[in-house]
Amino acid sequence: MLNMLKRRPAGGAAQPHVPDRVQARIRQAEEESEVLVGWVQLTAVIFFAIVYAIAPKTFDPDVMFAPVPWALGFYFCFTFVRIALAHRRRLPEWMIGLSVVVDMSVLLLTIWSFHIQYEQPPGLSLKAPTLLYIFILIALRTLRFDARYVVFAGATAATGWLVLLGYALMYSPTPNVITRDYVHYITSTDILIGGEVDKIISIVAVTAVLAVALMRARRVLIQSATEHAAAADLSRFFAPEIAQQITSSEHAMRPGQGEIRDAAIMNVDIRGFTPMAHRMPADEVMALLAEYQARVVPVIQSHGGSVDKFLGDGIMATFGAAMKTDTYAADSLRAAGALIDTFDAWSRERAREGAPALRFGIGVAVGPVVFGAVGDDTRLEFTVIGDAVNLAAKIEKHTKAEAVRALATAAALTVARGQGYAPDRDLEVRAGRAVDGVDDPLDLVVVA
Repeated sequence: MLNMLKRRPAGGAAQPHVPDRVQARIRQAEEESEVLVGWVQLTAVIFFAIVYAIAPKTFDPDVMFAPVPWALGFYFCFTFVRIALAHRRRLPEWMIGLSVVVDMSVLLLTIWSFHIQYEQPPGLSLKAPTLLYIFILIALRTLRFDARYVVFAGATAATGWLVLLGYALMYSPTPNVITRDYVHYITSTDILIGGEVDKIISIVAVTAVLAVALMRARRVLIQSATEHAAAADLSRFFAPEIAQQITSSEHAMRPGQGEIRDAAIMNVDIRGFTPMAHRMPADEVMALLAEYQARVVPVIQSHGGSVDKFLGDGIMATFGAAMKTDTYAADSLRAAGALIDTFDAWSRERAREGAPALRFGIGVAVGPVVFGAVGDDTRLEFTVIGDAVNLAAKIEKHTKAEAVRALATAAALTVARGQGYAPDRDLEVRAGRAVDGVDDPLDLVVVA
């Protein structure tokens, strides 16, 4: 039955398959919960020991049997060992079950001992307000988000109270210990069966409510952990700014949503990559692309850029589109200069290793673009649309004709200077250049 509780959430439907990595996260949370449970128990033991030590004793001091200090001492030692084990490794289920039994046994044995300490009939123990601590011990089991242990704690408590009731009925010094008079029940050690049944029903009812609530909470926990893991994986397919927009959006993203923003677009490409890739094994091609992208992406991101898409050996990045900024043009030109430095360092490394040289092209353009979601309800993609997008790609290709590595439009340089961009050298301006696919001549700036 307890295993059924673990496999089935509230509502009766079996839980869907939970990925191993999600189960690992839940197990880690449960292990942390067991540590917390242990410290709560230890705090409670210390608190009760202090209260017991300073509270005035109303029983006969000549009575030799005083089990409370012994019970608290044993419970302290057991809890201390339990905390040490919980910190070192994951507690096995039998250990957690044993902990539940020890919790309830110590409490119920303490309650049972009251009639001996005070030299009264066993019915006295049934009136102890210490019964209320049973509910604390049951509630403590909810920290693990596993309803099985809540049910086990409640069942142990209800069974224990039935044992106490049976003991009181069996070993009462008077033959007729049962009463139906509530006032007499309150003012004597006699037993009101209905009152004891109410206590057991209360234990069972509280256990049932907590177990159902915990099963529902566990279902939400599993769903949340699964979605969090999926979101973490999916975020690797998006720029951080895009992932942030998706996860923080108040409404579901829909195709056709977008807004106009002033932005800079950058295209980066490895020249001659396609014929080179035909001569290389597939795994070497992918390894080269991975190393290339691992070097380029951090540089772009460190300068406020966002990678829009990977186009084979090409990379399209935006500045100021995914996240508004007042320095988009300046950031893009600084990123272009930093990329050139990165490529130079990489080329030196490859030369030392005897690897063939690589050549790169960078194109930058600025202007208003539309940034938003395209696709349909089953497949969405964030992208930018506008003249600057097409122009950056054409300028990057035009670097071959100009025999340079990085070009930007003169307009991009003008805007960048207005945004605080100050190059460390004079940039060459090449006016009136004919760029393939562009109707009018362009003024271009040689970044490198």
